[in-house]
Amino acid sequence: MSQTSGHPYPYADRIEAGRVLADALADYRGRSGLLVLGLPRGGVPVASVVAGALDAALDVVVVRKIGHPRQPELAAGAVAEAAGERPAAWNDDVVRTWLAAAPVTGQAELEAVLAAERVELLRRAERYRPDRPAQRIEGNTVIVVDDGVATGATMRAALAAVRSLGPNWLVAAAPMSCGPAAGIAALADDVVVPWSDSALSSVGQAYQVFGQTSDAEVRALLQVE
Repeated sequence: MSQTSGHPYPYADRIEAGRVLADALADYRGRSGLLVLGLPRGGVPVASVVAGALDAALDVVVVRKIGHPRQPELAAGAVAEAAGERPAAWNDDVVRTWLAAAPVTGQAELEAVLAAERVELLRRAERYRPDRPAQRIEGNTVIVVDDGVATGATMRAALAAVRSLGPNWLVAAAPMSCGPAAGIAALADDVVVPWSDSALSSVGQAYQVFGQTSDAEVRALLQVE
C-alpha cells in the first residue's frame, strides 16, 4: 500500500483530496490505456481531478450499499455495476449477526434489499451513461477511486465488478481510509491511500467541506449532456 506523509489533514474538500491522491498516483501517468473509474456520487469529483492529472480516461463504476434490513445506515454489503457486470460483496460479520438474529426471515429480507438496490443501480448506470457504452476495461490499467473507505464493502464490490472484466492491472485508490484496507488489498494489484488507517469513524470527518454530490454534478464531470 502506498501512502503520502506530511499533508495537513483533514482535506479542505474533494478537489484538494483529488490533487493529493493524484500526486500519490503519479507513477501511473503515461501508461497506455489508463482508465480512472469514480464511484458515484462522491468519488467522481476526486476521480475527475485524478484523471485530469494523469491524462487518463474517466468513467464510473456504479455501487450501491446493501443496507442492514433493520438498520439501513449499517452496510451489510454492496453491489456494483461495471460494463454490465453486477456482483455483490458482503460484510460477513454483519450478515452472520443478522442471520443469527432473524433465522426465519433474515435471508429473504437481505435478498429484498439487494433486489431494490439492483434496480437503483441500473437506473443510475443508465443516467450516467445514457448514450454511450462504458469505457473498455479488458487489458487496461484501471484505477478505481472513491472519496474515502469506511467499511470497505463499496470498494470491494467495485473491484470485484472491474476484475471480472479482465483489466491488466487494477488499482484501488482513495484519499483516506477509516481503518486498515486489508480486504481491499486482496482484490487489487495496488492500493494507494495517502491517509491510510486514519482511525476516524466516518469518511466525512476527513474533510472540512463534505457536501452531497448530485447526479447533475456527476453528469457534468462525465460530460453527459
